[in-house]
Amino acid sequence: MLALILLLAFAEATPARAQEAALGTSVESLLDYAKARNPEYAAMRLEAEAARERVYPAGALPDPMLRTELQNVTNFGAESGTSFNLLPSRVGSTKYTLTQPLPFWGKRDLKRDAAEAEADVAQGKAGITWTEQAARIKATYAQYFAAAKLVTLTKEVIDLIDRIEGITQARYAGGLVPQQDAIRVQVERTAMRSELIQMETESHHARSRLNGLLARPAQSALAVPERLRPIPAVARLDYVTLEDRLRGRNPNLFADDARIRAAEKNRDLTYRNRYPDFTLGISPIQTRNRVNMWELMFELNIPLQQESRRSQEREAEKMIEASRARKEATANQLLADLSENLAGINAARRVETLAQSSLLPQAELTFRAALAGYETGKVDFATLLDAQRQIRKAKQDVIKAQAEQQARLADIERLIGEDL
Repeated sequence: MLALILLLAFAEATPARAQEAALGTSVESLLDYAKARNPEYAAMRLEAEAARERVYPAGALPDPMLRTELQNVTNFGAESGTSFNLLPSRVGSTKYTLTQPLPFWGKRDLKRDAAEAEADVAQGKAGITWTEQAARIKATYAQYFAAAKLVTLTKEVIDLIDRIEGITQARYAGGLVPQQDAIRVQVERTAMRSELIQMETESHHARSRLNGLLARPAQSALAVPERLRPIPAVARLDYVTLEDRLRGRNPNLFADDARIRAAEKNRDLTYRNRYPDFTLGISPIQTRNRVNMWELMFELNIPLQQESRRSQEREAEKMIEASRARKEATANQLLADLSENLAGINAARRVETLAQSSLLPQAELTFRAALAGYETGKVDFATLLDAQRQIRKAKQDVIKAQAEQQARLADIERLIGEDL
């Protein structure tokens, strides 16, 4: 029996461990993990659900009121032998009044519509929280990926320098090159080891930031990043098309639209307050042990404070104007950010293409020629070292351009409110 329980526990734990082991291989695994566990997003989502629960009560009728009045509780003037009493059947009379407040026609609907708009605002805030969180995860993962690639590249460069050092030592032993060459190659290797420490530190920092965004301990392990998301084709990064998607899907604009609707409903409700609210009531009157009279009651408030209401109406109009101005300002800033990020991703794409198709092949040819020339004594060590640095810089440019494209793509997706 114990073995069966352990087997079932192991079977349940295996998928979780597999998910943890794969966490970090791709940005999609991080996003899925964060969406299910991020406390900030969970809090905003729960607040949105709570706001949705306020819609029905906003449009509901107020609770009825029951009032009981005991009249002549001292039994003054009653038959002898009676005195003060609180029992309904032993006082002069008892009046039961049941009242129901009734708002003026249309006010309940306006209150419910305003509450729905406020719930949409809360939903928009939850969307803002997730899109911003997702963008930070995507951008930080790109840094994590770039740092890992730069660590690998630096190790490859150190291996290459070790190879060059072997050639230099052999030529120095044969008296073909000065001692300065042997020293310079050691200095270059030391510099590369120092750069390797910096890259490993940057990788550690990126991993810590990712764990923070995932609500995990900073020192938690992450898998080695394996791939980046593909960058959309140029045709899909058209400004006009993305502008339409931004206006229709951005959670900031969605929340601003909801604020405008809420302000409009509150304005309409303020104007509707020019009309009175009502209260209906019914009162059975008990005398001793029987009810022998009934009363009906009708009550309304008189909206006499007109100047106060005019001020409230002007306030409501100003709130609508403010909400519309805020939305316009938000849209202008978002579109400016969209234009900037599209230019940035295009520039990074061009840098990557130039480095891969032209700069890197040329640097590799130059290095091979310099290495062959150095082995035969036709090229000095400085030329060989410069050729090696050109290869390293070209590969670094490719990695940094890829990371820049991923960061720009993350910002574009944050702006349009969805993945491309």
